[in-house]
This record gives sequence, structure tokens and C-alpha cells, in this order.
Amino acid sequence: MFDPRIRMRHLHCFLETARRGSLSAAAETLSVSQPAASKTIRELEEILEVALFDRSGRRLALTQAGKTFQRYVGAALVELGRAQDLVRERPVRRSRIAVGALPTAATVLLPEAALSLRKTAPECLLRVTTGPNWLLLSQLREGALDMVVGRMAAAQLMEGLSFRQLYSEPIAAIVRAGHPLAGAAADAATLGRYPLMLPPPGAVIAPQVQAYLHGIGLFDPQPAFENVGLAFGRKVVLSSDTIWFISAGVVHDELESGLLSGIRLNDDLLGGPVGVAMRNNAVMTDEQRHLLAALVEAAGHR
Repeated sequence: MFDPRIRMRHLHCFLETARRGSLSAAAETLSVSQPAASKTIRELEEILEVALFDRSGRRLALTQAGKTFQRYVGAALVELGRAQDLVRERPVRRSRIAVGALPTAATVLLPEAALSLRKTAPECLLRVTTGPNWLLLSQLREGALDMVVGRMAAAQLMEGLSFRQLYSEPIAAIVRAGHPLAGAAADAATLGRYPLMLPPPGAVIAPQVQAYLHGIGLFDPQPAFENVGLAFGRKVVLSSDTIWFISAGVVHDELESGLLSGIRLNDDLLGGPVGVAMRNNAVMTDEQRHLLAALVEAAGHR
């Protein structure tokens, strides 16, 4: 039975503090003083008879009980808002999911999941943002994005974030159909005779590609292009003898159709996890759960 001592101010203050990891930041957002916000959280913990936050670090972190409370309270308030709109005969507020898409997920995985979400939650607006990994993760951490789909970033970029792996994907060396190296293996000397398109510094796959090239003896590659985007990369590769090192998922359809081909590489060396990154303290809505389930299903088709 719901405890009648719990008020909406307790719930709003708790959720904002959990989202921001700071009482002062939550107080500023809620337009109350920090002592008032601190008192509100203490009252809620006394009513529930459990600590919701771990106060030992610089930032307030949710305890296991806090994580459980956050998950259900956040969903309950969303449903309460919908119920309010319905009884007032107002149009139900359209839900929205903001997703950051890295190149490896933007061409096949996310579009397939998006179409599935459209069937299960047709009222939900899916807003997709593309960009470099560091920018999307920064926007995710700040709350501008709800999730980021793509390759897992380096550990130092994942602070405060969780990652759910969907599958492992290789990096491929891509050439046009009919290229002299299509389907063949190539050593450093052979690769050095053709223009290279490599991922730019800061791209998730850049260190792996550099490590691979070093491993086969190409210690100082001088790329003609740096790019991970499909539109530019496809046009250049189709129009020249350029060899493009890129996540296989980016060019999935082109490889399936035979428009592009690959050079034989050590896939185990260049493989990497693709999945979904979210904030540790995020409250998942029903629509976000539907999208995550759709991503898992789409990944199974891979």
C-alpha cells in the first residue's frame, strides 16, 4: 500500500537528484534551496526506512534500493501524466526518444529497430542524432540523449554510463567490386600501393585500425582520406581504387548487394562490441524499453 506521507515534492526531488547526482543542481532545477532539497530527501528516506543515496563520493550515487525506487517511480509519474491528460480530455502528450547513432548502427540496426518501434508505439517520436562518439556520449551524459547505439567507446569515455552489448562486429577493408584486391589477402606492401581511407583520430575504431596496420608492418600509413560516413566513403570507393577501413555494419547493404567487396583481414583481431549506452541513473520509459527490445531483436537478425 502506498504510504500517504509521500508527497509529489519528495518524488520530484528524488528523481532530479538521481538524474543530476547533486543536491545543489537538483535544488537549482526545482527552484528551491539546497537545505530544503536535502531535507526533502531525508524525509523520503525516513519514510521508506532505507538509504536511497550513497553519500561517500563527490557525487551522490544511487544505492541498489535507490535504483529500484527510481525505476518504478519514474515510470509511474509518466503514466500518471498520461492518465491526467485522458481524464481532462486533452490529447495525450506525444512521447519522444532521443537516440545518438554511430555509423555502424545508423545504416541497418537502428533503422530496423525504429520501424519495429513504430508498430508497437506509433505515437512515439524517435529523434536520431549522428556525430562522433565523444560528442554523442557527452550529450547522453548531459541528458540531451536517452541512449547511444553503436560501438563501445574507450573506458575513460564511459564514466557514469552503462553498456549493453548486442553483438560483435568486425572492421572491414572495403573496395569497389572489380578492384584488383577484391576478395584477396593483402600485405603491407600491397596496401601501400593504393589510396587509403582510414577512420579519423577520435573515431572508436581508429586505434584498432592503427594497431592492425602496425601489426602487418605498415607503420606510418599516409591516408588519402579520413572518414567513417557512408555517403562520402561509398562514393569515393566506387569511383577509385581506394581501400576503406570501416566497420562492416556501415556498408552492410553494399556488401550484401555486391556493390562493394572486401579484402581478407583477421576479423578476430579487429572485432568489437556493438550495443546500447545509457546513463547509469536513467529512468527507462515503456517506449525506451520497446526500442531496446527492438534493437535486441534486430541484432539477432545479424
